[in-house]
Amino acid sequence: MSATDTQVLSSHACAVIDEWIAKYPPEQKRSAVLAALREVQHENHGFLTTELMDAVANYLGLARIAVYEVASFYSMFETKPVGHHSISVCTNISCMLRGGDEMLAHVEKRLGIKVGGSTSDGKCYLKPEEECLAACAGAPMMMIDHIYYENLTTEKIDQILAKLT
Repeated sequence: MSATDTQVLSSHACAVIDEWIAKYPPEQKRSAVLAALREVQHENHGFLTTELMDAVANYLGLARIAVYEVASFYSMFETKPVGHHSISVCTNISCMLRGGDEMLAHVEKRLGIKVGGSTSDGKCYLKPEEECLAACAGAPMMMIDHIYYENLTTEKIDQILAKLT
């Protein structure tokens, strides 16, 4: 880790990363990449920059490509600016059979954007459709900032979206 990394990464991000590093054997720092990227993305208004990914790689003692691979593989990471609140609406089979497509259409109409877009005020980002969010028993469902909302109705969606700041 260099002095530059500690200037790029907040002290809070470093503390979170250190907590995750401590969960694994010393030679397995790579295991903390997901948590590190999640934290720095959150602190950076929902997206990762090359500078942040490089700082994470240096902090963990990894090749930059190892961090880039993770950031580009997982759909939870964004590498371009998007709306502050990340919204995913499940439309996989269980959710689809219980109205997931209609819930997605309602969210699009309510926010005035299509899947993959951000609201003009930068408040919300409607992520491209997810294959499955693993809450089939609570279908239809959506996830906002990693919090699940299940058994959705259009009224429930309106209440949830109204609370976003």
